[in-house]
Amino acid sequence: MAPTLVIHPGALGDVLLAVPALRALRSRYPEAPLSLAAQPRIGELLVALGVVDRALPFDSLGLGPFFVDGPLPERAQALNEAARVISWFGARDPTFVRRLSEVAPGAVVAPPAPAGGLPVWEHLIRTVGGRADEQLWRAPVTVPPPLAEEGLSWLGTAGWAGATRLVLIHPGAGGAAKRWPAEGFARMLGDLAESERPSVVVHEGPSDAGAVAAFLARYPAPAMRLVEPPLPRLAGILRHVAVYVGNDSGISHLAGAAGTPSVVLFTAATLAWRPWALNARPVVVATSQLEATDVARVVARVRELLT
Repeated sequence: MAPTLVIHPGALGDVLLAVPALRALRSRYPEAPLSLAAQPRIGELLVALGVVDRALPFDSLGLGPFFVDGPLPERAQALNEAARVISWFGARDPTFVRRLSEVAPGAVVAPPAPAGGLPVWEHLIRTVGGRADEQLWRAPVTVPPPLAEEGLSWLGTAGWAGATRLVLIHPGAGGAAKRWPAEGFARMLGDLAESERPSVVVHEGPSDAGAVAAFLARYPAPAMRLVEPPLPRLAGILRHVAVYVGNDSGISHLAGAAGTPSVVLFTAATLAWRPWALNARPVVVATSQLEATDVARVVARVRELLT
C-alpha cells in the first residue's frame, strides 16, 4: 500500500511533540506505511522507537522550487509514492501551499505550532483529525530491549551498580532564555541528597558545554557525564532513570516520550511547548535569576516522582 508521508524538518523537541499526531495517522490508515521526512538523526530515532516505519532526509524532497512559480523539477520519489502528504512545513507561504497541493492533491499543510496558547502537541493532532482527549496517543513509546540493554551497559561502565536511584539532569537548552541557572540544579540535588541520596547523571548535548561546566563547578558530589550520546542510546539510558530534570529542550521531550518520570522547566512564555507525556510535569521558573521559591517547587516535584 502507498505510504503516508509526513514532512517535519524541525528540531528534536518539535518533532517529538508530533508523536501523538503520528500515532493518530497510523490508527487512521493502519495498512499504510508511515514515512517521515526530517533531520536524519531525528528520523532514525523515530524509526528505532517504532513511531514511524521509514525515515528520509528532509533535503531529499527538494522542496525549494515549491516556493516560487515556474517549472518544477521532477518530483521526489517520496512525493510520487505517497498516498497522502502531511506537511508541518511551509504553511505560511501561500505559493508553497498551492504548489504542493497541485502535485499532492489533498495534502494537509499546517504550521508546526499554533498561533494561540493551545499546546503544540494538541494543535498537531488536530491538524490530522485526531482527538486530543484520546489517552492512547499519550502513552510512552516502546524503547526496544536492545537499546535498554545498551543503556544499562553504559551506566554500568560509568559506575552505576543499580543500588541507588538515578536522577538525570539536562542543564542546557537551545538558548540562554530557556536555561534555569546552574545553581538551581546544584541546590535541587543538594536538597535531595539530604534524604533521597540519588546517583546523578548529567547530559551534555552539542551546545551544552558551558551550562554543564557551570553546573559541575557548583555541584561538589560525583556525577556521571553523558556527552553527546546517539539519541537511541540516550533513550535506552532513560529507561533506567528514576527521575529526569531538564530545561525546555528536545532531550526533555525524549525523556517524557520514553516514559521517564520528568520535571521539565519552562518560562511562562514557552509553556505551549510542554510535553504531551502524562509522566512529564512542567514547572514554570524564572531563568534570568534564581528564585528560592523555584528551587523549592522543583525539589517538591522531584520528590513527588521519586516516591
